[in-house]
Amino acid sequence: MPTGKPTISLTARNISVEYGDQLILSDVNVTLTERSRLAIVGPNGVGKSSLLRVLADEIVPGGGTVHRTPRDLTVGLVNQELDRSAASTTRDLISIRTGIHGAQHRFNHAVESLASRAAGADDEYEQALNTWLRLGAADFDARLEALADEVGLPERILDLNPQALSGGQAARVNLMSVMLSRFDLTLLDEPTNDLDLAGLAQLEQWVVNHRGGIALISHDRSFLKRTTTAVLEIDEHHHTASLFQGGWQAYLDERSRAKAQAAKAYADYTSERDRLRSRSQKQREWADKGASRQKRHPADGDKHRRSYNLAQTEKLAAKAKATLKAADRLEAVDKPWDSWELRFTIGQAPRSGKIVATLHEAVLARGTWRLGPLDLEIHWADRVALVGPNGSGKSSIIDALMGRLALESGRATLGPGVKVGELDQRRVRFTQRDETLLDGFIDQTSLAPNEARSILAKFGIGADAAQRTAGTLSPGERTRAQLAYFQATGVNFLILDEPTNHLDLPAIEQLESALSAYDGTLLLVSHDRALVDNVELTRSFDIQSPSNHQT
Repeated sequence: MPTGKPTISLTARNISVEYGDQLILSDVNVTLTERSRLAIVGPNGVGKSSLLRVLADEIVPGGGTVHRTPRDLTVGLVNQELDRSAASTTRDLISIRTGIHGAQHRFNHAVESLASRAAGADDEYEQALNTWLRLGAADFDARLEALADEVGLPERILDLNPQALSGGQAARVNLMSVMLSRFDLTLLDEPTNDLDLAGLAQLEQWVVNHRGGIALISHDRSFLKRTTTAVLEIDEHHHTASLFQGGWQAYLDERSRAKAQAAKAYADYTSERDRLRSRSQKQREWADKGASRQKRHPADGDKHRRSYNLAQTEKLAAKAKATLKAADRLEAVDKPWDSWELRFTIGQAPRSGKIVATLHEAVLARGTWRLGPLDLEIHWADRVALVGPNGSGKSSIIDALMGRLALESGRATLGPGVKVGELDQRRVRFTQRDETLLDGFIDQTSLAPNEARSILAKFGIGADAAQRTAGTLSPGERTRAQLAYFQATGVNFLILDEPTNHLDLPAIEQLESALSAYDGTLLLVSHDRALVDNVELTRSFDIQSPSNHQT
C-alpha cells in the first residue's frame, strides 16, 4: 500500500468578524493546502489582517468554522510589525516569530511530564517532539547563523537587543523570520515592507520554492505577479470575499471584465427602465390631452363618436399603466459600487531656483559608519531615484540634505525658493501623542478647521480618525495624512522615502497618477519595482557607484 506525506488543509467557512458594532468580514470562505500561494487583497482597513489572525487561531470569529487537517497542523503568522519588546535578543525574537520558542517550551514541559510519569505524558511527549522537529528546532541555531550571513546581517547582531536594530537590520530580521519558518501553512502580513531589491529576490525565491502552503497580504504588485497563483479579494462594501484563480494577472483581467460587465448590465437596465417610464409618461400625457379635448370640444350629438373617443382615451391610460408596470417588473440591477479612491494631487509651490539641492564632497558619519565623499547636484524639475541596498545610507543622505545630519566634512545646501515636502520612512510628521491629528494638521497647514476636515476626508481619514491622538494612527493613516499635507500646502521639492509602504493598491495607483502630473523636483527612494517603472524619472543616483563617492 503506497504511503506518503498526508494531505494538509485548512478550511474556513462562513467566517464573520465584528469589532463592536462594526462588521469587518461577512461569510468569507477560504481553503489553504500545501500548494497554496494565495494573495489576500483589498483596501486598507477591509479586514485582511483580521482574516489572517482567524486562520492562525489568534482571534475567534463571530461566526463560521475553521477546520485543520491533520489536527496537529502547524500554522504560523509572521506579522508586518516587528515587536522589538517581545524578546531581549534578536535571536530570541526570531525564535518567537518562527514558532521555535513555543515549540521548545512545550517540549520541555512534555519532558518534565514524562519524567514525573504524569497521566498522558507519553502522548504529550510524542506530539511535542513531532512539532519540535517539524518546525526545525533541532538545527535552528545553525540555520539562523548561516542565513544571517546570507542576508548580510552580522552574526553579532543576533545577540543584540532588538531595540538597537536599524531600519534596514529590522527588515532583514523580518526576512529571516519568514525564511526560517517551517510551518505547514505560513501566513505573511506585508512581508515586502522595507526590503531592498536583494531582499525581495530572496523572499520571492523562498515563496516559490517553499514546500508548505502560503497565504499573504502585500501591495507589491511585482511581488504578487511573481509569486501568487490565486487571489482572494475582500469587498469593502459587502465585507465578503471572491476567489480568483490563475495568478495576479488573471485576477486583474477578470476583475476588469467583471467591472465592465457590471457597468454594462446596469446601463442596459437603466436605459430600458427609463425608456419604458418615458413611454408611459407620454401615453399618460396623450390620454390626458384626449380627455381634455373631449371636455372642451365634445362631438355634438354624435354619441358613437363620443364613446369612441372616450374609449381611445381610456385605452391610452391603460397602456400607460401597463408600460409602467413593465418598467417595474424589470429585474433590478444594482449600480456597481464605486469604492473610495484617493484623489491625490500635489499642491504646487512657485518654482525654486535652478539648483535645488547639492552635496559637495560630503562625508556622512553615524558612529563608526562612514559614507562619502559624495557629490550630488539636483536641478529644478529633476526626477531622481536614490538607489542602493538597505543600510547603504539613502535615508542618511536625505537627513544630510535636510540639515538633520551634520556632515563630518564637505557641504550640503538647499537652493533659494525651495519648499520641501518630505514623506519620511517612519512617517513622523504627525506623531505628537498629546494632540489630535486634526489639531496637528491645522497647526502645520494653517487651514480653518472645516477646510482641514474636508481635505483629510478626501484622503480617507474620517472624523473619528481625525479626532484620535496622532500616536494611535496606523502607518497607513499617517501616510495618507502626510500626502494630504502636501496637497494642502504646496511643495516644489518632493522627497519620498518608500512612499508605497502602508498604502493599498488603489492609493498607490493614485500616487503614480499624481506624480505623473507633478511638475516640480522629485527625489524618490523606493524598492517598489512597479512604482519605479511607472513613474517617469530623469536619472538615478546609485550610492554604491564608485563614480558617485569613495568609501
